[in-house]
Amino acid sequence: MQTSTLSSLIEETINKAYTYQEYRTLTHQLAEEGKTTGPDQSENLVQFSQLNDKRMKRLDKTIKIDSEAAEKLNAVQKKIIWLVITEAWCGDASQSMPVLKKLADTNPNFEMKVILRDENEELMNNFLTNGGKSIPKVIFYEVDTKTVLHDWGPRPTEATNMVKAYKEEHGKLTPEFKQDLQQWYNKNKGKAITEDIVKLLT
Repeated sequence: MQTSTLSSLIEETINKAYTYQEYRTLTHQLAEEGKTTGPDQSENLVQFSQLNDKRMKRLDKTIKIDSEAAEKLNAVQKKIIWLVITEAWCGDASQSMPVLKKLADTNPNFEMKVILRDENEELMNNFLTNGGKSIPKVIFYEVDTKTVLHDWGPRPTEATNMVKAYKEEHGKLTPEFKQDLQQWYNKNKGKAITEDIVKLLT
């Protein structure tokens, strides 16, 4: 897609995007009602969403950004919108989004916006990972120049390497591995995500 067409698509999407708080309210209400975002309302995805809602509530309270990282991000002069593509049932997103929100809050030039993947297929198709619609995906869009500076996701580099190594050895990701990955996120406390984002933006 041409840059000008992509920037119009991004701007159009930003105008209808949720704030982080609106997204949290929506996903919490859906979890309470036994529902999730997106067309697939299977019991499995609903359970993941309910688990993710509790996880995000906890992380929203407990995640702390390292002061050195906060300082570096705060020095960025560009106005950047962090447009996150996600869905409520996504485990990686529930671990990443509270960290991303705290990172975006370090600088008044940053604004985090959230959209749902399955409602924004055209945009998602411009940011595939190895041909797949992996989420979360963050598009860092510079407001003044109307350009995409970077994109990030669906996982921090360290976790991506773990996933790649496991897939190469076992052919696919098992439920056990996915559980181990969530435990890795819990122990890491957002440090790997912070490192990635600081490296991208500074």
